Amino acid sequence: MSKFFSTDSKLYRFMERLTDVVKLNLLFLAACLPVVTAGAAVIAASAVTMRMAEDREGHVGREFVSEFKGNLKQGIPMTFLTIIPLWAVWLDFQIAFAAEKGNMLLLITGIVSAYVIIFSLMYVYPLLARYENSIMNSLKNSFRIGMKYFFRSVLLLVLVAVEIIVFLFNYTTMFIGLLIGPVFVIFTVSSFAINIFRELEKEPGTVTDKNQNSKEDQ
Repeated sequence: MSKFFSTDSKLYRFMERLTDVVKLNLLFLAACLPVVTAGAAVIAASAVTMRMAEDREGHVGREFVSEFKGNLKQGIPMTFLTIIPLWAVWLDFQIAFAAEKGNMLLLITGIVSAYVIIFSLMYVYPLLARYENSIMNSLKNSFRIGMKYFFRSVLLLVLVAVEIIVFLFNYTTMFIGLLIGPVFVIFTVSSFAINIFRELEKEPGTVTDKNQNSKEDQ
């Protein structure tokens, strides 16, 4: 019994990881409250969860705060570059479906735009968390990675969609989602991203441009 509750037991490690996720999620939600800082919060959470995916995180609270402060410059613009395009696509679909006979041009525009935007945003936050690069280059790299690993990226989208549906299923799951949901989703994206990054880092020039360096190597 004492071994079951020891610091080396699977239960202890699970509870420790769960505590870290809850703590990180609460910090993330607090950092998102001003809204404009949501982008920086996602970058910071991505940085911490990528380390968690590799079992090398330290003090998640301190790491998150440090990453959040260090990524405000790129995080604030990313907030608008995420919200505005997604809102525009949503509005496009609303107008297309509201038309009496429908508007095929608007529908096609919305589908193509959604495709480009989703793949451009899918890996951009982990990229900004891991590499020194401009926002535009990171958006382009995110799209390229999505195309290169298309089926893996589609699987990621499906998993994220399922997670969101589960967290919104009823009041109980909503409460659980409030405690761990956002970071759980970010952790899922980070787990996919870090494996892809590790593969691409073996191919010089695939992810990075000549001015891009891994933050961890500096």
